[in-house]
Amino acid sequence: MEQRRSAMGSLENTPRALIVGGTGFIGSSLIRSLREDAYQIDSLSTSRPTESSRINGVRYLTCDLRERARLEELLAGNRYDFVVNSGGYVDHSQFGSGGEEVFAAHFTGLINLVTAVEGSTLARFVQVGSSDEYGGHPAPQVETMREEPITPYSLAKVASTHFLQMLARTKNFPAVTVRLFLTYGPGQGDNRFIPQVINACLRKETFPVSAGIQYRDFLHIDDTVQALRAALHAEKCVGKVVNVASGIPVLISDVVELIRERAGGGEPEFGKIPFRSGESMSLYADINRAKQLLSWNPTVTLEEGVQKMIEAVGAR
Repeated sequence: MEQRRSAMGSLENTPRALIVGGTGFIGSSLIRSLREDAYQIDSLSTSRPTESSRINGVRYLTCDLRERARLEELLAGNRYDFVVNSGGYVDHSQFGSGGEEVFAAHFTGLINLVTAVEGSTLARFVQVGSSDEYGGHPAPQVETMREEPITPYSLAKVASTHFLQMLARTKNFPAVTVRLFLTYGPGQGDNRFIPQVINACLRKETFPVSAGIQYRDFLHIDDTVQALRAALHAEKCVGKVVNVASGIPVLISDVVELIRERAGGGEPEFGKIPFRSGESMSLYADINRAKQLLSWNPTVTLEEGVQKMIEAVGAR
């Protein structure tokens, strides 16, 4: 694990990447972008893609990261220049109510993945983190804050961050944690906030939402993908945590009203959905480190992104 090459200096003409969670929203979006530049891609997920979602030229592997022996067998002999871990799932179950399984899926799975991957050729390991790691810290959240996880999910993300930083310090492991806030865009699951509101508004339904007084930070998937790609090659980000977000706070109620206006209908019932226990009322990022270390800036405004997504959903 200690001997490896530079991410910029000695890659083959056709770089090879393993995208964990490659059939998910973020993973598949990243794969499409990398394939445009002829990257060789292996996708690793717990299930195979549907025929309509398959991406040409991608090798699809299936395995649960918790199955260490199966994972090591599956990856044996494979050499990657890049690994991006966008696997897992958002689940805020508490300890004693399913949270233990959530923790194992994320943290134990990460340990198994790092163990199974051939390290000598690895130029970068990008871990997709979560803004939930900050817990109740006041906004704007900055990477130097000590994390305050409030669920097993956020604890697993924090543990993953510190595990990879330990490997970077002690084993020269080329890891970076890209801490995402709220990514949205075409292809996102209908169970997520913005797709839910868009679908309800396009159907002109009455639908429940929270009081909408939370500030959140939404980033379009196109900008998220560009940040992840930048992290593959930015030397200065190794061993670091980097917030990836718009850096612009917006009230949930304002997002709902924007969608309602653009979609031409819908009747939100504010206050019908209670806040989660311990939910942060103000969660938006300081993105100066991303600008400096990744040479990256978000380009898609919320208004543009919502319009694109409404058009995509309406065309289905």
